[in-house]
Amino acid sequence: MENESKKKGGCLKIIIIIFAVIVILGVIGALAGGGSKKTQSNSGAAAQTEAETKPEDNVPTEYKSALKKAESYSDMMHMSKQKIYEQLTSEYGEKFTPEAAQYAMDNLEADWNSNALEKAEDYGKTMNMSRQGIYDQLISEYGEAFTEEEAQYAIDNVQMDWKENALQKAKSYQENMSMSPSAIYDQLISEYGEKFTAEEAQYAIDNLD
Repeated sequence: MENESKKKGGCLKIIIIIFAVIVILGVIGALAGGGSKKTQSNSGAAAQTEAETKPEDNVPTEYKSALKKAESYSDMMHMSKQKIYEQLTSEYGEKFTPEAAQYAMDNLEADWNSNALEKAEDYGKTMNMSRQGIYDQLISEYGEAFTEEEAQYAIDNVQMDWKENALQKAKSYQENMSMSPSAIYDQLISEYGEKFTAEEAQYAIDNLD
């Protein structure tokens, strides 16, 4: 009986040892699997990062250069979208390919209303132009080639003394061309001339020396 009990006890110990080994192996396997998943996760993140950077890396240098030029024309010269594109592709300008220029325009971040306003202020302050004259210059294909909406925004928001502009124009005609007050008035209001209003032109004539 004693031998039989010893045999049973021995068998039980063996079963316990086998069970413990199985548990240990299971824990090791789980840890190894977790590491594998982490590695897979890291690999996936790396692949995603690589995928995100690839499109920019694939942009031709010419395209990037065209975009830099476009940004310069917008920020420093306040040009319209159409005029920048024309300058980029012109044989007398930057000579970029149409594809490179189009890429630049598609990726250029610019406030065209603000550009039009800057141009309007420049024409008003440096050339003493009338409200209508500036608007026409802003939308002209031979001028600044802004859209009508952009030009109207500029005219609505520009801070300018139009009567004073008319007076400065009148003085210029009087001093440089020796024109009579009547002729100056006609030139100021002409649709082929300065395009000031009758009120603005009369103010100019009344205040000539």
